[in-house]
Order: sequence, then structure tokens, then C-alpha cells
Amino acid sequence: MSGDDKKIKVIFFGDLVGKPGRHAVRDFLTVNKENYDFVMANVENASHGFGLTEKNYNELVSYGIDCMTSGNHIWDKRDIFSFIESADKLIRPINYPAGTKGVGSRIFDCGQHKIAVLNVLGKVFINAVDFQWDFVIEEIKRLKEITPIVLLDFHAEATAEKICFARYCSELGVSAFFGTHTHVQTSDEVIINHMGYITDAGFCGASESVIGMEYKTSLARFVTGIPERYEVAFGEKLQVNAVEVEIEPFTGHTVVIKRILYARNEETNED
Repeated sequence: MSGDDKKIKVIFFGDLVGKPGRHAVRDFLTVNKENYDFVMANVENASHGFGLTEKNYNELVSYGIDCMTSGNHIWDKRDIFSFIESADKLIRPINYPAGTKGVGSRIFDCGQHKIAVLNVLGKVFINAVDFQWDFVIEEIKRLKEITPIVLLDFHAEATAEKICFARYCSELGVSAFFGTHTHVQTSDEVIINHMGYITDAGFCGASESVIGMEYKTSLARFVTGIPERYEVAFGEKLQVNAVEVEIEPFTGHTVVIKRILYARNEETNED
């Protein structure tokens, strides 16, 4: 897509869970990549369900993902510390303490326009991170001095925190706000003050699973209370949960938002 009269079409993929999530997104983009100007995905669970390896980062880049966001699990693979500084398509939550490796926002070129992406981690039921409410004011202001298009991945547990923080960000001029972390796609996509919003984009991975994880190990954790290791679920049926937004490039306003639920069968899906 090009031209001043064209809207910028963005797709955001909910949390990719392991190899099934990576393959589901790969196959979706193989068919649909040309429909989008900018491709985003939350990748904090992309490597064996927890964290991100450099190998998988490069794999996802090869699929055509322009920007990767993350969350509290981004640190789960030790090699993240060796490559996060050079991974120019990856951001981690901005409200980790000063001195944390990586960056919490980036500016990307999208044809003749620029797109800013900001990643924020919620505080309710998650890590002890910096208070996000006042923190984002100056950062969003800084980004909007560069481009009117600001996209935000809010990785958070509590629905009320997501909704309230979204309204707060809409008043600051954010273009689109994607909730992540709970892995269950919500049906509340809406435009608030010109900002596209969804409470949770969902997840990409094995459909027959517990939010991407194998049923038996998940059951054991709930029944026994013992923190047995989660295992990524594999199966013939894979799903993609994603959100599309169309944005006016000169105002940064979302004019269309649409959920995507795509499923396909895979003959073999071995680890």
C-alpha cells in the first residue's frame, strides 16, 4: 500500500506460544503478508513457551514481522541478555527500572511514514515494575513529536487495569492499544477517542491446549498445587489470534479495527 490517501494497515498477533505459534504465524503471513503495511507480534513466549532465543528471533524476522513486543517472560531464556541490545525489531516493557537492557519503545519506518511502538507492563498481579501511569505521559509526548502514529502493547493481567489504562492512553493520543498476557482473545474491540482498543489479542499456537500449554501438565499444577513444569501443547489444529487496525497516517487515528481468529490443520507438528 502506498500513497497519501491510503490508510496504514497494521496487524498485531497475540502472544506466540512455542513452535506451534511460530508456525501458525509463518503460514498466515505466507498467504496474507501483502495485505499489511506493518506487522507486529508479542513474542515473549515464542521459544518453548517461555522467553525468546536469538535463533527464534531471527526466524520471526524472516517471516516478515516488523516489530516484536514482549512482557514479563522476556528474560526467561538466558541468551536474551546477549542479543537484546542488537535486536532492532524487539522491544521490552518500558517501565522496567533504569539500566535494564533493551529499549521500551522504537520508531520504525513504514514507507513514507514513521510508526512508534511502545511496550508497557501492568502492575496488578505481575512484577514489581515502575508505576506506568505518569511514566508514559512524557514518553508518548516524545514519540508524538516524531510521528502521529503510536502503537502500544500493554502486557497485563487485570482486565480493569487494561481498560482504565487504555482510556488514559487514548487521552494522550495513542493510535492503537493491544492488550496481551492472558492469551484469551476478547470480543470487545472498539475505537475509543480515535484509538483502536482490545483488552486481549489472544494467542497463537495449538488450539487444543490450555492457553497454548499441554493439558495434562496444566491440570497437574491446578490439582496438586505443585509447580510442575509447563509444556507447550502440540497438535494438528493451530490457531492465530490477531487484531487488524487501519490508521489515518497524518492524524494517527484508527478508523477500523477487526479481530482475526484463524485456524488450520497441520499434518505434523513435532518439536
